[in-house]
Amino acid sequence: MDRGSIVLVVYAAFSAGMREHIWSQVSWEGVVQLIVLSVVLVIFMLWLTRFTAEQFGFDRGDMLAVQFCGTKKSMATGLPMAAVLFAGQPVGLLVLPLMIFHQIQLMMCAWLAARYGRELEPDTVAA
Repeated sequence: MDRGSIVLVVYAAFSAGMREHIWSQVSWEGVVQLIVLSVVLVIFMLWLTRFTAEQFGFDRGDMLAVQFCGTKKSMATGLPMAAVLFAGQPVGLLVLPLMIFHQIQLMMCAWLAARYGRELEPDTVAA
């Protein structure tokens, strides 16, 4: 049920954006700037959460939990808050940075999780 509600929230946001023709209101340079800013922000937050966890002396498992959970901000919470904060405004254009950030975040964290997973695999090279 919870996954279904998240899918509906995300679908509603993308649909609102398409109804409001956000892609004709934002230049491709603006989208590229949003992507670059999102990548920089996610990298910084991943570094900061890892650095902080290491400074507190957390073990590897706790550090990974802090790193992944500390950087996650969900569209499921962000979109309803935006709808309340900006009631009566065209929400699609307002949440475009959130939609782009969320996708960048998912892709970068998936890559990082796969990298961490490979680090834990036993060495298969014969000695």
